[in-house]
Amino acid sequence: MFIIDAHLDLSMNALEWNRDLTRPLSELNQRENGLSDKPDRAKATVSLPELRKGKIGLVVATQIARYVAPDNPLPGWHSPAQAWAQTQGQLAWYKAMEEAGEMVQVNDLASLEKQLALWNDGASAHNKPIGYILSLEGADSIVTIDHLERAYDYGLRAVGPAHYGPGRYAQGTDATGQMGEKGRELLKEMERLNIILDATHLCDDSFWEALDNFNGHVWASHNNCRALVNHNRQYSDEMIKALIDRGAVIGAALDAWMMVPGWVRGQSTPKGMNCNLEVMVNHIDHICQIAGNANHVGMGTDLDGAFGREQCPYDLETIADLQKVPGLLKKRGYTDADIENMMHGNWLRFLRKAWGTSINPRHGRGL
Repeated sequence: MFIIDAHLDLSMNALEWNRDLTRPLSELNQRENGLSDKPDRAKATVSLPELRKGKIGLVVATQIARYVAPDNPLPGWHSPAQAWAQTQGQLAWYKAMEEAGEMVQVNDLASLEKQLALWNDGASAHNKPIGYILSLEGADSIVTIDHLERAYDYGLRAVGPAHYGPGRYAQGTDATGQMGEKGRELLKEMERLNIILDATHLCDDSFWEALDNFNGHVWASHNNCRALVNHNRQYSDEMIKALIDRGAVIGAALDAWMMVPGWVRGQSTPKGMNCNLEVMVNHIDHICQIAGNANHVGMGTDLDGAFGREQCPYDLETIADLQKVPGLLKKRGYTDADIENMMHGNWLRFLRKAWGTSINPRHGRGL
């Protein structure tokens, strides 16, 4: 079955983890044997060949670079300009993948339909490019509001204003507080450019302010349920209901600490915590029960988000194992139509609606 994954940090893995994602996954992991600078060394689950093997022909792929003030203990860049430069290096990697025929940017209805036609032509996916929709995880690197249109021009189509901690435009995971004037200005420009708001990582205060001040299209690329894992990174039922009311789709994430309660980083193991793909289905089912249908959830795995097999479901060796999910959903009583929607159809419906909106980004702000 064709799958869309709404959150992968491909460029971060390529550049910061120094992984040649065009190579077979076994080769990537073998080359990292003995390395210990990252907790997921030799445990990677994502490469471009594995995406093809799993029939994952379209992904939302990120740029990410955090700015940190002097009193912020999180890792990051010491100026917004440095963060912007980091995202431009990531963009250069995506462009290099396009030039090599490994990937293709999807940024409007025409390119979306072209990619779908290619992946549904009945031919082998072995040499087909992976389509990617460019998203920015955390907006700290947007040096000025004018930089957002520059980013739109090179293909940026979704923005999550925050990541972890305090941000320049919004407050993220483990932080509190409002977006403020700069954040609301960012939202206004995103709305003008028809850039999708990714509500993932927004702290509760910023989440509600964003929904109150943004009239464009909203999704949550990778988020699970607070009712099942009680942490501010997850969505409360009230937040899930608000997203459903906005027509959002929520991507189910496969980071183990977001899937099972009580996970201790560096100590817990997937088998020890009984973390498998059935647990992801529990989160999916919780969202569907709130919605009363299966129209507001999809895949948003984050499987290359600074973790690997040490911190993902024990019955997943590579991202290609997402092909196990339809069978698990079938066992829960979901119809074939429901399953197709959750594996790709909901994201497609969302994108067709969002990109069917007529805009002219060249119109000046406030006109």
